[in-house]
Amino acid sequence: MRNIARHILRTKFWLAVACVSAMLAGCAQFKYYMQAAQGQYSLWSDARPIEDWLGDPTTDPQLKARLEKALLIRKFAVKELGLPDNASYKNYAALSRPFVLWNVVATPELSLRPIQWCFPIAGCVSYRGYYSKEDALAYAEELRKERDDVQVGGVPAYSTLGWFSDPLLSTFINYSDAELARMVFHELAHQVVYIPGDSQFNEGFATAVEEAGVARWLELYGTDPMREAYLRYNARRQDFLALLVRHRTMLADLYASKTSTRHKRSEKARIFAHLKSDYVKLKESWGGYAGYDRWFAEPLTNAHLSAVGTYHDYLPAFRALLKQERTFVRFYGAVQKIATLDVGQRRQQLELLGRPPMLNAEGGKAAPVAAEGMH
Repeated sequence: MRNIARHILRTKFWLAVACVSAMLAGCAQFKYYMQAAQGQYSLWSDARPIEDWLGDPTTDPQLKARLEKALLIRKFAVKELGLPDNASYKNYAALSRPFVLWNVVATPELSLRPIQWCFPIAGCVSYRGYYSKEDALAYAEELRKERDDVQVGGVPAYSTLGWFSDPLLSTFINYSDAELARMVFHELAHQVVYIPGDSQFNEGFATAVEEAGVARWLELYGTDPMREAYLRYNARRQDFLALLVRHRTMLADLYASKTSTRHKRSEKARIFAHLKSDYVKLKESWGGYAGYDRWFAEPLTNAHLSAVGTYHDYLPAFRALLKQERTFVRFYGAVQKIATLDVGQRRQQLELLGRPPMLNAEGGKAAPVAAEGMH
């Protein structure tokens, strides 16, 4: 009865959130907020404490092993990294879909500047999330009819920023130990510091935490094969990012030029064809590793490249700050102080710590990119 009552309260709460949000944003947004509320509630409904799964004789032994590993990672996050000791990642939900949600990213036809959507908690972001792939594809089609470039990408995990208890999900529980740790560390870091509307800051900080956290995890719990595998993974990720940055720069130069729209369209097609052929060569250098193939599942557009840089522009600055502060607790305190500055002062402070961030075609900052499963 207690669980039923709790679920009823949660349902009423989310309906209230959806109604208030719809009133704030207009009636046209009501359907979108309702699917978001229902999607989040479904995660709660499906999630059970990890101890329940471990104590259930019908639970698959392989899943039990992954959940036990996740508990170890969760304890490590608190003890060694100073991340929040709350109810997040202490429950598990088995979903009947490959991703928890699908993000829609869009740009104008001849621009790399992503379209922004603004929400009550997260602020303004360069994507719109849907718990149904069909809904995401339908909205993407609406944007394409307006001649926007669009990408629809699956997301294995996300953070509610500490507002609610985020569960472990079947969409990422079977990642390797290092990848599972990376995902948990990254999402928990968002609960430490998050600035609505500043994706570069948020993702750079969380990436620095995940990077240092996984290095420490592998040092204490990893084997030589695990460490070697993670080094290969990181090398591939850097290779892929460099490939995207190179072609993004070509497009930025093209869109900034004073040539005709017709010429820009033909050159745009040539650059994307070149990107695909270069990726084939890169895969060959990796021995055929296909982990990024799903990135090419749709026809390539500006939307695929609009996000390059968000996870990495300020990463050198956060790395330097962590090295300077020496401990995670001191590092978090320093980051929280920077977060109180206005956007100009924040960027100036980070640029003093690390290299200047990459600029997009219009001279603004680049928006988020997902690489090999990152949210």
